[in-house]
Amino acid sequence: MFTFAFTMLPALARKAPVALIAIASFAVSAKTFAQDDSQVRLNQIQIIGTHNSYHAGFAPSATRLWQQKNPKMFAGLEYRHPSLTSQLDGGVRQIEIDIFADPKGGLFAHPYGEKLIADAGLPADPPFDPDHKMDKPGFKVMHVQDVDYRSNCEPFTACLDEVRSWSKAHPNHLPIFILVETKQGALHVQFPSVTPIDFTTALFDDLDNEIRSVFQPAEIITPDDVRGSYGTLNEAVRADKWPTLAHARGKIVFLMDQKKMGPIYLQGHPSLKGRILFTNAAPGTPDAAFIEQNDAPADAINALAKQGYLIRARSDSDTKQARANDTSRRDAVLKSGAQIISTDYPAAETAASGYKVELPGNAVARCNPILNPAGCTDAGLASDK
Repeated sequence: MFTFAFTMLPALARKAPVALIAIASFAVSAKTFAQDDSQVRLNQIQIIGTHNSYHAGFAPSATRLWQQKNPKMFAGLEYRHPSLTSQLDGGVRQIEIDIFADPKGGLFAHPYGEKLIADAGLPADPPFDPDHKMDKPGFKVMHVQDVDYRSNCEPFTACLDEVRSWSKAHPNHLPIFILVETKQGALHVQFPSVTPIDFTTALFDDLDNEIRSVFQPAEIITPDDVRGSYGTLNEAVRADKWPTLAHARGKIVFLMDQKKMGPIYLQGHPSLKGRILFTNAAPGTPDAAFIEQNDAPADAINALAKQGYLIRARSDSDTKQARANDTSRRDAVLKSGAQIISTDYPAAETAASGYKVELPGNAVARCNPILNPAGCTDAGLASDK
């Protein structure tokens, strides 16, 4: 493309000076864009992510039921997101998916909340699983079993398929981060509720295999890719070895939310060798590359970011900040070195109070305000095509 532009310049200069200037300007801007990508690393930008990105919210009768039974709980869950595709179109570059193990299928096919609605004399809500996907084996996506079980994508592989389709349609996109939260443990409720299956190393093998069934190796950035020839993943990230954007564009990065699951995921895979997800690790441990700092102050976040770690922080939770339009936490994390800022209210999903979380100019990304990477320009981060 550039050869064509420059070999044609003499002729264009004789015939159309304006065209010459336009093409020269395009060539310079494109060259600058490519140069930025070769210098800026994956951990040197800042993006907006969504919390519980699959969350479809409550149907009408379920809304009435839980408003009556547990209004405080309901208030914390009263948000919903559009499809993953819509969120990615709107500029979100990190999504969060909650998964439940269901190796035999059917474990979550008949949520008790449906019976509670009928017992309360309320009209039946639209079927939450009209295609009976819950009957089939595989990881299922929902927030709270038997209570908050409607998802915009189901099962887990369908969510991944949707992300991959969007990625293929936007091959130059900045890396998309998928935060996976593994759900287990019984509910403390006064009705019979399903007790999820505890995650084991074998189930984590199944999880990696489900991801590999959707994404090709070249479409993912794994711990092995980052570690390279270093002895541990931690050594690599402390040596500033995250991939450059030239390598990371068009790819997906998987992250683990639950810190307590790290040791189980690591069994047989020291420093995450052969694994797909980056664990939510303690600083300095062999697998430490990604660290959640959801409620941490900015100075703690900044210190970790400067050491090379990838940080996810939350700007709001349980709808509290959004209801009060309290922007103090949001403003603090936006000024911090957190690379991923998670919210229930990205710009395209502004709360009724007016609360929303966005980068200046509603940009998809910007250069990390604390790391200030050399060669990075906010405008140079924008292209997806």
